[in-house]
Amino acid sequence: MFERFAIFYTPKGALADFGAEWLGWDSATGRAVLHPDVPGVDVAAVTATPRKYGLHGTLKAPFRLSAESGPAKLQQAVADFAQRHGPVDIGKLHLAHHHGFVALRPAGDPPALRDLAGAIVTELDDHRAPLTEADIARRRRAPLTVRQDQQMLDWGYPYIFDDFHFHLTLSGSLPEAEGAQVVTALQPMVDPIIADPWVIDGITLMGQDAGGMFHQIHRYALTG
Repeated sequence: MFERFAIFYTPKGALADFGAEWLGWDSATGRAVLHPDVPGVDVAAVTATPRKYGLHGTLKAPFRLSAESGPAKLQQAVADFAQRHGPVDIGKLHLAHHHGFVALRPAGDPPALRDLAGAIVTELDDHRAPLTEADIARRRRAPLTVRQDQQMLDWGYPYIFDDFHFHLTLSGSLPEAEGAQVVTALQPMVDPIIADPWVIDGITLMGQDAGGMFHQIHRYALTG
């Protein structure tokens, strides 16, 4: 029984294998994975924060189910959505330390990807329970703009629509020097496994267990 659900992009193939090993968690199989030995990098410490999610890009942030929904209804809704929307070419992925953490990010800001993420947020929102007062207070610990605060109240998450920036997270918060060191160590590991262009070819319904770890329930190909 999952406590929360989310809709992520999860890669397949070599990038998925790398992400599971680097983060120490394979969300597709629901198992812990041994970290690689990277000289000069404490991989377990660097990846402690993002580990529970597995390698992913957030499209609809974690939420509790509404009273009117249920796991089966949500699965059907995500399947229907995937049949209506096609794959999105996002160009080349770049490894960088930005906004305090290391991640793979598109070189540009593809409008089609922003449109896809916005559609997921709005079209599937009937399945999300309203935020609790505790949820709202927790979100407001971060410095939100007026727009982000309203988006959080309306849609459950502040960083959507014009504030959405797709990324595959590879570290927790790191100071500049340590982030640069991690990028240098990771670059030769990721360069051979990142296709150019990169295509978002599916969306994944995720479930969070009682221990906080996220599991892939089903990966739906975008076939619209």
